[in-house]
Amino acid sequence: MMKKPRHSSGRVIVIGAGIGGLATALPLAHRGFDVTILERHAVPGGKMRQVNGVDAGPTVLTMLDVFEALFDDVGEALTDHVDLVPQDILARHWWPDSEPLDLFPDRTRSAEAIKAFAGPKARSEFLSFAQRAARLFEGFSDPMMRQAEPSLTALTTHVMKNPSLIRDMGVGQTLKRLLATSFTDPRLRQLFGRYATYVGGSPDRSPALLALVWDAEARGVWCVKGGMSALAKAIASLIQTKGGTIRTNATVKKINTAFGGVSGVTLTTGETLYADQIVFNGDPRALALGLLGQATAQTATITAKRPRSHSANVWSFASKPSDLPLVHHNVFFSDPGKNEFSEIERGYIPSSPTLYVCAEDRGQNAPNPQTERFEIIMNTPPLTQRAAQPEDYEICHTRTFPHLRRFGLSFSPEPGPDSLTTAKSFETLFPGSAGSLYGQSPHGMAAALERPTARTSIKGLYLAGGGTHPGAGVPMAALSGRHAAAAIMTDRTSISKSRKTVTPGGMSMGSAATEPVPFRSSAS
Repeated sequence: MMKKPRHSSGRVIVIGAGIGGLATALPLAHRGFDVTILERHAVPGGKMRQVNGVDAGPTVLTMLDVFEALFDDVGEALTDHVDLVPQDILARHWWPDSEPLDLFPDRTRSAEAIKAFAGPKARSEFLSFAQRAARLFEGFSDPMMRQAEPSLTALTTHVMKNPSLIRDMGVGQTLKRLLATSFTDPRLRQLFGRYATYVGGSPDRSPALLALVWDAEARGVWCVKGGMSALAKAIASLIQTKGGTIRTNATVKKINTAFGGVSGVTLTTGETLYADQIVFNGDPRALALGLLGQATAQTATITAKRPRSHSANVWSFASKPSDLPLVHHNVFFSDPGKNEFSEIERGYIPSSPTLYVCAEDRGQNAPNPQTERFEIIMNTPPLTQRAAQPEDYEICHTRTFPHLRRFGLSFSPEPGPDSLTTAKSFETLFPGSAGSLYGQSPHGMAAALERPTARTSIKGLYLAGGGTHPGAGVPMAALSGRHAAAAIMTDRTSISKSRKTVTPGGMSMGSAATEPVPFRSSAS
């Protein structure tokens, strides 16, 4: 058996440079851990990626305090590393036969816009819904999202101490049912139902608790100059400044174990690297499927048993748009009477989809260029749920651009096949995901408690990313990374305290004094 070299003591390997892996590595590198990130792609960022210089992943930056805390914890200021532009308009919403509706970070402005759009009753309904969403967000932020290992018992206790949450949660209700009793206007039901898609779900089957996603967005939306991938690059650069190493084009073939714990990794090149702790920042389903070796195939097994969240067809391209007053975030809804989610649930690409259009060069406090960058997203089923329907360029194209032309939005030129990412493409980019962009499905009342958490049953193996608690979305993935870093530091300190070294003079000395001290995470 090959011995582990002495210099590897305390070494951490992070597999994947998505936001979860980056948020794990940064605080560890800051505290002197020997951190190496292995990224299979050419640049860090994971799903925060670009195609031909255009964002092809997340575009909405919310919960800014998560990232401010991430940077503050390592003695840095977020705004010293990225340029942020707060959006006065959260999103502009379009329907085939009505004027668009803008919503704002200011609740009163949103309420007045809704009144002008749908009448005074709709205004009153919105204010009631917004207050409910705010109570839910406040009620579940700390005990759920920012808690490293939430439990049903702890959540039940929390709810019993705050009985008003029982009513607000709509226990046993779907989000669709909650919205049906909250809004008279079907367009508003459709609008607020789309927030289930932020975590890869359908309002028809997601729990009513997901109403809180609206409040997360209503607290503010920011653009990152240079695109969301600029945030990933900034964190990656800071990790290297702190002494961490990032190796791109480095694909891990297998996680190695010995004596019940991790011992390192083997790359596809045959190179072996040793480590005391390993953080897997990929879809945890890849582990359960044995894609990184049989030694870790009993990790996160629930991910191979539960349904997958939605996938998407994503267009990323540069073009000249028609003269439609777009803002940075735009949503073009299908007819309210049609249910695209029923088609997705049956495994089909929706025939009349809602389309999200990010006009990436707008909302940047700068003139619009003649040729603009666009990202268009359509919800689709994951590969595990896909019916016998081809997903070629022609089908995706005809489901997207004729629909937008109904609203007067056209592009010259329209994008070609190299601008399209499909569920099959996402499976290739992120093995084991089945093309799902958000990990496990959020459907079901207990779905949020069924995700894997940072610690695993294998000593020294940790998880981070959107497939891990607290779930999908850039802020949630960042929180998962902070949970993983905190777990590593806590576990290392516990081990150090248990070790006693006898000095030549016979004095017993605990080695914990020289170990990094765990940071106070946002879960504290």
